[in-house]
Amino acid sequence: MSKRIYAMTMAFALAVTAPMAIAQEAKKAEAAAKAPRLTLVEPVKDFGTVPKGQKLDWSFSVKNTGDSDLEIIAARPTCGCTVADFDKVIKPGQTGKVTASVDTANFSGPIAKAVTLETNDPAAPSAQITIHAVVKPYVEAYPAGFVRFNLLQGDVDKQVVTLYSEETDPFEIVSIEAPAEWIRVEKKKLEGSEIVPNIGRAGQNQHKLEITVGGPDAKIGPLAEKIRIVTNSKNQPEYLVSVTGVVRPTFRVEPTGINFGEVTAADSAATRVVTLRSNNLKSPETFTVVKTESDLPGVTAEFKPTANKGEYEVTLQVAKSAKPGALDGTVKIHTSDKVNPVVTVPVRGVVKSAS
Repeated sequence: MSKRIYAMTMAFALAVTAPMAIAQEAKKAEAAAKAPRLTLVEPVKDFGTVPKGQKLDWSFSVKNTGDSDLEIIAARPTCGCTVADFDKVIKPGQTGKVTASVDTANFSGPIAKAVTLETNDPAAPSAQITIHAVVKPYVEAYPAGFVRFNLLQGDVDKQVVTLYSEETDPFEIVSIEAPAEWIRVEKKKLEGSEIVPNIGRAGQNQHKLEITVGGPDAKIGPLAEKIRIVTNSKNQPEYLVSVTGVVRPTFRVEPTGINFGEVTAADSAATRVVTLRSNNLKSPETFTVVKTESDLPGVTAEFKPTANKGEYEVTLQVAKSAKPGALDGTVKIHTSDKVNPVVTVPVRGVVKSAS
């Protein structure tokens, strides 16, 4: 191709494509002019110093300064902040709201909790609104606002916390509400040498709380309870002490039920073993099996200790004299445990004829 023909070709291509490019740019400019535009009237709300436990609620104003509908696609809070509500569509020239909330019960000191907005604004597809505050505990516990227990069912343990205050008026406890009868709290105002130094306002009252947990009625499983303490504090009248930890059964039974299936008296499958293990880590040997009883004429139950302290095996055997038919009864295992002295194991199965 000669240079002249090449030049003519390029000139023709430019003559065709240039108007198209100009038209596309014009369309982009027109679309941008008609796009929504996110404007945050007050992106940061500073509450200043607030008492611990106060709930902070604030409606952030979101203005659409563009020429088409502004859509808030999502409002995603950071940890410790929740979004109660937000306007999903805001018309041009109108103002909508995003309501955010922060519960300060679990915070102390300066906090900054943010919410990220995702919108259809092409110039600002995401924006952030933030709640600032300095959380001040007017009532607090020493050494901590929680107690943790690791108990066997039936055992009882006690822990102590001291409640103190930053209030100027004399600090008093008005009432104490325990969540269960097996959680008991006794209070005492500290005096003289009992007062814990360097906590709370100087000269302010301190109150010792003796928290006792356990006993035969304590529920087995994880502990996640709250003791509610009402005080005369003007800024923080309610204080919650968390009771955490676990209450474990005194011993384990594995399995808790027996099913022989279909067996004959001569089958090797006509034997089952139930294992009992003490959960007492300090003195497992205090747990013993003392007797077994079977209410099934065709099933015997014998027990023996294993090589491990506090562990027993109970062997259930279909007797050779067992008559064909259904097995439906129980084996009772008597132990030295004071909380659960008798374990009842259901026994099921079918004895087939050997012929």
